[in-house]
Amino acid sequence: MQVNFRNLAILSAFLFFALAFTWTFAPGFLLASWGVDFNESTGVVGRRGAALYAGIGVMFFSARNTGPSLARSSLITGLVVTCLILAVLGVFELAMGNVGFGILSAVLIEVALVFAFLYVLRGSKNGFLKPNE
Repeated sequence: MQVNFRNLAILSAFLFFALAFTWTFAPGFLLASWGVDFNESTGVVGRRGAALYAGIGVMFFSARNTGPSLARSSLITGLVVTCLILAVLGVFELAMGNVGFGILSAVLIEVALVFAFLYVLRGSKNGFLKPNE
């Protein structure tokens, strides 16, 4: 697969749709893989997070054909920041003993998304575009 915004946006959209589906209908599955006990409170938080994942998936799928622009750069930057924060939090929670090593699979995916989107952003005609461009 060629690494370009369109392909990465489609891949990311389906990844986020899968996360939304899993957090909605089987939150205990992801929590168990991280070594976290499922209860009604974690289920509520997971299902609410699913809505955010679904929204991110819709944004990237809708923007898949967008050329280099401030809007596309903003989408990429927002996702990069989100994934970096999630990765750092995952490593922190592992270091604190709050989760198991299963969290590292999520961390690796988050870091891979960061690098892939930064690669695409760097390859854009203007990279980070200024508002007047």
